Amino acid sequence: MEKENKINVVVPENYNGTPIEIVLREGKASEELDPKEPERVVINGTIDAPFRWLEKRVELINQKSANIIVNRDKMGLALTIDETNYYQTEISGILQASKEMQEFGINTDKKWEPIKLSQFFKMHRAFFKDKSENMMLVSTLKNFKAKVNQDIERSKEENGSKVDNYSQVVDSNLPKSFKLNVPLFKGFANEEIEVEIYADVDGRDVSLSLVSAGANETIEEYKNKVIDEQIEAIKGVAPDIVIIEI
Repeated sequence: MEKENKINVVVPENYNGTPIEIVLREGKASEELDPKEPERVVINGTIDAPFRWLEKRVELINQKSANIIVNRDKMGLALTIDETNYYQTEISGILQASKEMQEFGINTDKKWEPIKLSQFFKMHRAFFKDKSENMMLVSTLKNFKAKVNQDIERSKEENGSKVDNYSQVVDSNLPKSFKLNVPLFKGFANEEIEVEIYADVDGRDVSLSLVSAGANETIEEYKNKVIDEQIEAIKGVAPDIVIIEI
């Protein structure tokens, strides 16, 4: 004998006799999901990241349990919310070198072969203040080794000398300084900088590096100026957050 399923149906008082559809579902109830722990919020951004976060959410936090660490050597600010909570929020902002400065390799250990630097300059003409200067540099670097060897042979013929002053001839054929319009930092506007080309000679191998004393000086000036501006902006929206320099 089949087991009967009894269902109680409550009919409204004003029921007019219209058929009522009853759906009976069988099976196991869905299992409860395991509770998940909160996730820590960790954000790394440009130098203004802590200020941008506070600007929109300062009313959601307790300023007395937050802090900002300033590290000028590493050109960064770090905002910590709920500093005693394991799941504290951390928002860091770093004053980063721009993509363009990194790609050019200015004031870094990056070395260029003359022909490679020629090709790079050709593809990045937009950053040169003077387009004709860019074309001259591209041509000079493209034919650099051949020109150096030609000048050495001519010098030997004219002076009857057997001395191979390769390093000296390399320096005499190097283009002088040139000017670029590039952002020094990520997220900042272009700056005009003067760049020099230095040569490292090893036998007959030549590697070139790009150096800009002006850019280095500007970066040092900007570093403190920008960090100070961010600190003042943060004080304006969150005056009760402690700010500590390390």
